[in-house]
Parts: sequence; C-alpha cells; structure tokens
Amino acid sequence: MVNVKCFNPISNVGLDLFGDDYIVADSEDYQAALVRSCKLHDVEFPNTLDAIGRAGAGVNNIPLDRCSEEGIVVFNTPGANANGVKELVLASLLLASRDIVEGINWANSLKGEEEVSKKVEKGKSQFAGPEVLGKKLGVVGLGAIGAMVANSALGLGMDVIGYDPFISVEAAWGLSSSIKRATSLDEIISECDYISIHVPLMDSTKNMFDKKVIDNMKDGVRILNFSRAGLVNEDDLKVALESGKASKYVTDFPTENTLTLPNAICIPHLGASTPESEDNCAIMAVNQIKEYLENGNIKNSVNFPECSLGTCTTKGRVSILHKNIPRMVGQITNVFADANINIADMINRSKNDWAYTMIDIEDVANEDITTKLENIEGVVKVKIIK
Repeated sequence: MVNVKCFNPISNVGLDLFGDDYIVADSEDYQAALVRSCKLHDVEFPNTLDAIGRAGAGVNNIPLDRCSEEGIVVFNTPGANANGVKELVLASLLLASRDIVEGINWANSLKGEEEVSKKVEKGKSQFAGPEVLGKKLGVVGLGAIGAMVANSALGLGMDVIGYDPFISVEAAWGLSSSIKRATSLDEIISECDYISIHVPLMDSTKNMFDKKVIDNMKDGVRILNFSRAGLVNEDDLKVALESGKASKYVTDFPTENTLTLPNAICIPHLGASTPESEDNCAIMAVNQIKEYLENGNIKNSVNFPECSLGTCTTKGRVSILHKNIPRMVGQITNVFADANINIADMINRSKNDWAYTMIDIEDVANEDITTKLENIEGVVKVKIIK
C-alpha cells in the first residue's frame, strides 16, 4: 500500500485516480506527496518519500537540490493551468489599457451621492484609454502559457511578436504562423506597446527586467507579469511608473512594494484559480506519480531527466537515481553481470548533475542486488519496480 500526503487541498478529480493501492492520508511515512503553494523548504522528508507532485508549474516552494540528493523525483504540471492563466492575461490587457480598475473604484466612491448619472458622464473622461486593436504585444517566453497568450492576442487584432531563445519544438508547432519572431530581447521590448512576461524565475532570470531593459522599452509601455515577482526589479519599475516611462504594471504576484506603486494593478495570484485548472493539475500530477511509482517512468520532472521504458514485460525492472558522473553505467551493469542476470533492456538519461537508469532484467531482482547498487558511489536511490 502506498501512502500519499497532501500538503494542500488537491482536487478529488485527481485523487480519485489513485485507486485501491494508495491511501491519501496525513501519514508520517509517506511514499508520495502532492503540493500546490505550501512551502516545503523547512519540511523534513521521510526516507520513504520517492516522489513529489507539484499541482502547478512553479517549484520555488520545493527544495529541489535537497530532493535530488535524497533521491526524490519532483514533478510539475506544465500546461495544465495554461488556459486559466491565459484568460487572466487577456483580461489584464484590457485592464491595463482602459483604466477599468480606477474607473470602477471611482464609480463606487459615488455611493450615497445624488445625481450619480450626471457625475458619471462628466467624470468618465479621466479614465479613457486606448484600444488594443492594432497595437503591438511582445510575448517574452513561449512555453505553454506564452504560446496561448500570443495566439489569442491575434484574435484581438493585435500585432504579436514572440521571443524565446529556448522554445521547444512542441511549442513552436503550436504557434500561429502570423506571430513574428524576435531574435533578441532588445528587439521585442523596443517595438512593443505591451510586454507580457512568461519566463521561469531562476538565478539567471532574476531581475531580468531592470533599468537597462525598461529604459529600452517604448515610452508609455504597459507591462504584464504573470510569471513571478522576482523577474522585475521593483526599484527600477517604481522609477519607470513614476516618470511615465511605463503607463501600467499588471502582476499576479503582489509584493509589499508593488502594492504601493502608482499605476500598478495587483491581482492576488488568480491565474490558476479556476476549478478547471485545479482539476487538470491534480489529474496530471497524480498520473505522473503513479507512472513513476508503478513503472519507473519519469515525465515532467524538474530535477531528473525524462525517461521511459514503457510497461515492463520481463520478470523484473530496477530503477537507479544517481549522479551524472563517468563510468556509472558500467558499474551498474557489472552488478547484474556478476549476479549472472541478463539485461533485456535498459535506458540511461541525464539532466545537468543528475541521471537516471532503468533496467529490465530476465530474472527477479533481490535485496542483494539493491544493496550492491546502493554501494556504488554516486547512487542516491535504488527501487525494484517489479
């Protein structure tokens, strides 16, 4: 029986997929975990934990380095909430253009006054704003969400330019041919009336949008940030908003600073807050955890490589999480050779400092095999799948 711990409420549509071999409960010795926004950096994981499923895309709340060292595969669910985020970005394009939020707040301030209709007609001009039709939108990052935003903006009659030096083949196939391709960040920010940010927050992208980048934007630019707060340097953003260099800043990740900025619209992280997104993320996370625990196959892991041998058709399957160092595969196969066990199929994949090896064997693996594999320097976890 597999114990699963949920650190946040997870949609029952996903949890119901676990079946009778899994128990979802607050157990101390759990083999799998599901999380949304709960911060796990200070959580001490049991040595029984094999997999964490993040019901969402961002994994800043998970200690990835420690998970790798402890042989815990971390999954996320890219694209599962993309439509929900896309819809909010499209709404924010209009919020940024038409002064809708300020207009609503002003209209509400008239409660209890007389001749409201006349005052509305007289005061509405202060909230005028441009239409998005015919304007240029720059989409920085063309992953699942960015690509959907770009395609949908075309339907609004916008001129869309995309920039992503690391775009995947799958994402490229999904983009409309009408979307122009920028070859540099400078090119896209210098041309566009609106900039929509869709890149992950990493050490290399922190404060990516700083004074230098903002100064190269068009005067009056409207910036939409639906990725993470740390991508935009808030001190430099403040200067831009106060000077009018940037007309509006819309973010789904409010901070103490952005809440005080002029012409900033702060949304309380609602991008994936739809029942459809929560269901999709839960289904995807649960299926990925089950596939790993039951077959050893890895898909959408953020700390270990994608790797699959399909369903095992031999007597045994062994999976090994290990460091990406020389002579590792040879040492692993030697263990089976010394035990006179024939290897029917195997696969080895690497991702940065870590690697994963799966081996189908024509015999049943035993604890002696596990012990010898675990004693190889650089191996962090060995699992007998079958």
